Amino acid sequence: MTPETLIAVLAEADRLRDGFAARGALVVQTDVLQPAGTLLDLYGEDIRGRSYLTSDPVQGEMVLRPDFTVPVVQMHMASHALPARYTYAGKVFRKQDQDPSRANEFVQVGFEVFDGSNPAKADAEVFAAIRDGLGDLPLRAATGDIGILMAAVAGLRTSQPRKDALARHIWRPRRFRTLLDRFGGRSPVPPSRAALLGADDPFAAAGPEIGLRSRREVEARIATLRTDAATPPISREELALLDTLMGLRETSDHVLSRLRDIAVDMPAIGPAVTRLRARLDALDALGVDVSALEFEGSYGRTTLEYYDGFVFGFYAADPLMPPVATGGRYDALTARLGDGAAVPAVGGVIRPDLVLALRGAV
Repeated sequence: MTPETLIAVLAEADRLRDGFAARGALVVQTDVLQPAGTLLDLYGEDIRGRSYLTSDPVQGEMVLRPDFTVPVVQMHMASHALPARYTYAGKVFRKQDQDPSRANEFVQVGFEVFDGSNPAKADAEVFAAIRDGLGDLPLRAATGDIGILMAAVAGLRTSQPRKDALARHIWRPRRFRTLLDRFGGRSPVPPSRAALLGADDPFAAAGPEIGLRSRREVEARIATLRTDAATPPISREELALLDTLMGLRETSDHVLSRLRDIAVDMPAIGPAVTRLRARLDALDALGVDVSALEFEGSYGRTTLEYYDGFVFGFYAADPLMPPVATGGRYDALTARLGDGAAVPAVGGVIRPDLVLALRGAV
């Protein structure tokens, strides 16, 4: 990025941030270098493949800020202010191992709302604020709701360990599908695991103990696998309903009718569908044409794992361009960072460099 381009991007970032501030958001900033422990606790070792980590002799393992949401949530949970709105602008850093053409550092401008008085209204407020910041750019808006799939998984008529395993991998679609096929009897148990579970003494030919796991831990794991192997498969009817949920792709007004039909056979999603209806009403009240707003049942399942409700994104016609803006609800993240004291929260971010590129300004 040339110095002239950077100046233009920073000016656009200031414009967007000031627009959010005019909506009542407090302008905040966070350190570029963040403690890595929090991210590792939240997302596990997978985060190492997506972030730049380093070791400080005093502070320990640190990470270049991959986004603003986590530090802003930490800042908010320490303040205990409700309701609260924040905006920020600054660089974030992401590894791009699979696509070297994508930027590994870029400016991000965000708007976060912490307000539990009317979550549907807060969802609509953030979506409308991002839309208004983008102006008349030729963008396609996509929406989804991770909470509906989470509710469907929680309501399955199967064991709690199976539901927990599926819930952990909602944001990893390939792994989720593998587990779903296995739990539903659509794919066989791997031969190596079948042999292990069928053995009277799985340690008979195991040789000496090598590795970090003790024999007791291995025995406990084998017992868990045997219990799972004896669990009846998830019914074909429930598998079909999940497939239908994940395959939904319609305008928001039409998808609401489809979801109500699904809820008749899968009542666990009923409250989430009710929340969707309230959100669509709130969006309509802010001038969003919900009859043209796309809804995708699997949208948001490949982003960071803190989204657990409404999710959205704005996309250019060029499929190679990253999303110009994204956002969503992340209530559970506030509970994890606030020692169980959850605060309803929703936010969104815009890439000012992509905004300028679409305008032809850079």
